[in-house]
Amino acid sequence: MLNIHNNLSKQKEVFQPIDANNVRLYVCGMTVYDMCHIGHARVLVVFDVIYRHLCEIYGKEHVTYVRNITDIDDKIIARANENGEDFNVLTGRFIDEMHKDIAALNVLPPNEEPRATLHMQEIIEMIKALVDKGYAYAADNGDVYYDVSKFESYGQLSGKHIEDLRSGERVAVDEAKDDPLDFVLWKAAKPEEPSWDSPWGPGRPGWHIECSAMSTCCLGNHFDIHGGGMDLQFPHHENEIAQSEAATGEKFANVWMHNGFVRVDEEKMSKSLGNFFTIREVLEKYAPEVLRYFILTSHYRSPLNYSDQHLDNAKAALTTLYTALRGMNLSADVTPDEAYVSRFQQALDDDFNTSEALALLFELAKEVNKLRQTDETAVTVMAVTLQKLADRLGLLQSDAEAWLQGGGIAESAEAGLTAAEIETLIEQRNAARAGKDWAESDRIRDLLAEQGIVLEDSAAGTNWRRE
Repeated sequence: MLNIHNNLSKQKEVFQPIDANNVRLYVCGMTVYDMCHIGHARVLVVFDVIYRHLCEIYGKEHVTYVRNITDIDDKIIARANENGEDFNVLTGRFIDEMHKDIAALNVLPPNEEPRATLHMQEIIEMIKALVDKGYAYAADNGDVYYDVSKFESYGQLSGKHIEDLRSGERVAVDEAKDDPLDFVLWKAAKPEEPSWDSPWGPGRPGWHIECSAMSTCCLGNHFDIHGGGMDLQFPHHENEIAQSEAATGEKFANVWMHNGFVRVDEEKMSKSLGNFFTIREVLEKYAPEVLRYFILTSHYRSPLNYSDQHLDNAKAALTTLYTALRGMNLSADVTPDEAYVSRFQQALDDDFNTSEALALLFELAKEVNKLRQTDETAVTVMAVTLQKLADRLGLLQSDAEAWLQGGGIAESAEAGLTAAEIETLIEQRNAARAGKDWAESDRIRDLLAEQGIVLEDSAAGTNWRRE
């Protein structure tokens, strides 16, 4: 049975889908005004594994995964004005770049990827429903606000109490809301900003209402799982619950999941500290699979500490796994080992325990290495099991030989000897060994070692890999 820690109940629960033939997952996606950073990478990879596992349990045709795109908000408008370009041009460019990063990380595409600007009518209709039901009001300045005091269970997700929140809030001079906690649903149009017509005049939506409208439009008023980064729990997800349940009269999402923060060398990632890294910057040094593996080494709810050392460790770990697969017949028609498959399933069923799942891959690699010279049938079963289980994590997607000779570094970062040059030197070394010229053989080995090339001699010949 799949058990998930539900941040709404603050405990681990057996997952019971509303409809096992239509399991529905919504994840808050990117606000597209800049390149994706490693915090975004964690959200993408974590929920990709969750989606993959749900598909494994219920069947891909019975799982609907929606990850939205925020393509209109204050930051987007500010960046477009700063660049002197139309906001649609800005967001279109960064959506394309986001998709490149997503593909590089082997993140499966969602079933739907709604954009806020394409769901303006649904957003306006939800705001109108809230106004008609008395949960929202139009202010004198043309904005429309949600009245937090009208929603009795406000704070249920974050555990925050209205009075405690109110004591620390202040109303800005240019705001016309009745209460410091009230939040904007519709912003009246301002000069030099994009706007849409509405019953309250030209304007644009607030951020929170966008996700409420897109999620219910794509998945219905009541669905199974809502996810995102821990930073979204309050106020974004708290406000989503208040808006959606007040507008529809139904429970919004049954399970709330949040991945932990990414820290850099034990400090919070921020541009001001100079420790802010985009996905693209990381992939200039490391192969995408290294970053994906690194993200999966920690439980999704735990903090993740980013450092070059941890990425180097991830690269070394992948090298170990690929070394076990080297020379194996992975296309053999064999049944994966049932005991390992069951243990792997149990690890992911336990609130998506990817660190335990990875540990099982290393057990399998050890079995492969032990059986390689003694039992061809058994070693093939173990190698196929290793590859198939890793695939469920989106790992070990490369040809083993290609990975080992690439060294787990980005293609653009490869330097030194080319593969052809290495092969030529190996041929020269083999010739020297055949002629018993051990000094020349050692000289070539040492030369290759200086270039980070490791030689592995066997009865079948000489393999090589980059360190």
